[in-house]
Order: sequence, then structure tokens, then C-alpha cells
Amino acid sequence: MATEKQITWQGLLNLFVVYIVWGSTYLAIRVAVREGSGFPPFAMGLMRVLIAGVILLGWARLAKSRLRLTRQEFITLFTSGLLLWAGGNGMVNWSEQRADSGLAALIIAATPIWVAIVEAIIDRRLPTWRLVGSLMIGFSGIAVLSWPVLSQGVQADLFAILGLLFAGFSWGMGTILQSRRPVGVKPSISSGYQQLFGSLGFILLFFASGESLPNPNPEAWWAVIYLIVVGSLFAFTAYVRAVQMLPTSIVMTYPYVNPVIAVFLGWLILDEAITSWTIAGATLVLLGVAGVFNERKRHN
Repeated sequence: MATEKQITWQGLLNLFVVYIVWGSTYLAIRVAVREGSGFPPFAMGLMRVLIAGVILLGWARLAKSRLRLTRQEFITLFTSGLLLWAGGNGMVNWSEQRADSGLAALIIAATPIWVAIVEAIIDRRLPTWRLVGSLMIGFSGIAVLSWPVLSQGVQADLFAILGLLFAGFSWGMGTILQSRRPVGVKPSISSGYQQLFGSLGFILLFFASGESLPNPNPEAWWAVIYLIVVGSLFAFTAYVRAVQMLPTSIVMTYPYVNPVIAVFLGWLILDEAITSWTIAGATLVLLGVAGVFNERKRHN
């Protein structure tokens, strides 16, 4: 059974970064890979993680931090990098060619449920009914938030939906792995290696899928730059820190919060309307997240 982690303010600060930043990345991915953007999904993912990984490890080299990995650290970071980036992010990129970002956020919101099931199997301990109830309340909140868009009909096919389901499962498994097999290098170095190893998976996917070379328009370029700098260099490193510091159940509240943040940013920046569906969905999400936090505190 995994050692119980305590909830710390430092860990929560890093999770807050993930809450805010990744609430905007579904839209950025959609802008980068939608039809006419000029960025094939795996080529876009490869460029994103390769550049971010090289920058993070190059900075660590200049700072003379330890870069040499032990055999165990290499196995953990290599495997989690493939699961998180090639399997998780890669399939989101691919699926968002055929699925609206709102539907993608809804399906990815099932990730905490996958994680709870797998951890229950690993620990041979059923999750408490309070945790299950909180997860379901949070998921129902995402459904309510997404309903106005879903009810109008969404652009998606069966393969896109299956790809998103696999993406959530793969990301969850990568998170569990690095949470239960912590490494000794700094979070920024862990982040750099995972993205560099993830780029190897993207290379295989690029050639296996027969993608063409990118020919992006300016809007797609800006979306990818945003994903590299804010989504990868900044937020993914914060995510790695959060995984190291906090219980997995707490970290995995982010797929519930991200769509709420995305809606709020749409209201704040784009003057998008806040409706009764928005308020009801956001309330359910916050109740679900509060329930997860309360359940974890009961066991600390």
C-alpha cells in the first residue's frame, strides 16, 4: 500500500497553477490541430514536448543540477513520460481533430474515476462511499457544464471518443506510477525527462500514422507557443511537484476544475455568458472537489 501523503500549502499552490493554466489548454490544443490549422496532432505534440524538455534539461545543465538518472529513475520517468504524453496528451491532440473541446473535457473528466478504481485494485481496498460519491458529483458537474453544447450536437466520431477514453486512462496510469515510485531528481528535471521521453513516443506515432509535415497558420503557431511555455514549461512542472507532494486523489481533482476555469476565463476575457447551467455545473464541481478534500482529511 502506498504511503499516505499529507496536504501541504506548497503542494496546493502547485495544484492551483494546474487548475488555472490547464483550464485553457483544451482550447489551445483545439486551435492548433483543428482542420485548416496546418498542425498534424502528433507533430504538434512532438514539437511541444521536445522543445520544452530540451529547455528544462538545458537549464538544469547550466545550473549544474544532477541529470544522471539511476536505473530505477530512468524506468519510472521513461514509462510515465510515454503514458502521460504519447498516450495521454497525444490521444487528446488526435481526438480533438474530430471532437469539440467541450466534449474532450467531459470525457477526460472521467480520469479521477479511472485512478480511484486502479488504486483500489492495487491497494486491495475499496474506495470509501464518500470518495465515490464526491467523484460522481464532480463528474455530474462537468456533464451539466457541457450540456448546453452537447445538446446542440457535437462534432465527434466513435474513434475520437475511444481515443479520449484511452487518453484519460493512460494519463491516470502515468500519474499513479510517478506518485508511487518517486524519483530523487528535481521536479523540473523530472518534467524535462518525461517530456523528452514522451517525444520518442510522438516520433513513433508520427511515422506510424503517416502524418505530413506541419504547415501551420499564425493562429496555430501562437497556440503551440502558449502550450510550450505556459502548458509544458510552467504548468507540467507544477503538476510533477503536486504529484510528489499531495495524495493522488487530491491531484486528480484538476480534470474537474479545469472546465470551470475555462468557462470563467471565457466570461472574463471573451465576454461569454454565464448561464444557469454554468452556475449549477460549477457548484456541483466545487462540491465534488470539496468532498474529495474532506475525505482525504478524514484519513490524515
